[in-house]
Amino acid sequence: MSRTILDLMINGERHEILIEPHWTLLHVLRKVIGMTGTKENCLEAECGVCTVLLDGKSVNSCILLAMQASGCHVTTIEGIGDPEHLHPLQTAFIEAGAVQCGYCIPGMILTAKSYLEENPGYIPTRDEVREALAGTLCRCTGYRKIIDAVVLAAERMAAAGVR
Repeated sequence: MSRTILDLMINGERHEILIEPHWTLLHVLRKVIGMTGTKENCLEAECGVCTVLLDGKSVNSCILLAMQASGCHVTTIEGIGDPEHLHPLQTAFIEAGAVQCGYCIPGMILTAKSYLEENPGYIPTRDEVREALAGTLCRCTGYRKIIDAVVLAAERMAAAGVR
């Protein structure tokens, strides 16, 4: 199969890679670039653990062809904070005890980030957060602590004017 050069902007860094046209963004992130924070599970856009941000909007990277991300800014969990400067969502997830096995957490955090950025300064209700996260499944929790974490982050982000 013929390969194509793809120019991707991931977490603010340019990556020029040789790909096959059928490769998904998930495959490129994990297997080609080595960013394993984005998780692989259903490969059918049913569970949300592969969520990344494409120009700030949450997408399932398991069904998005890598070529479709050309010219866009891709943000993975590795791109929203570092150990010394966590994103408010990361801090809230830790403080609320929302992290259990951690498998779904990158997708949850990025989905929540996209939702909160679409509604800057707004503090959502628990039901609104539940609806916003509906496409990302967690096998370990009853979602209560995850929802607590998103509301806590929204409150802090609104108070600080952070996006």
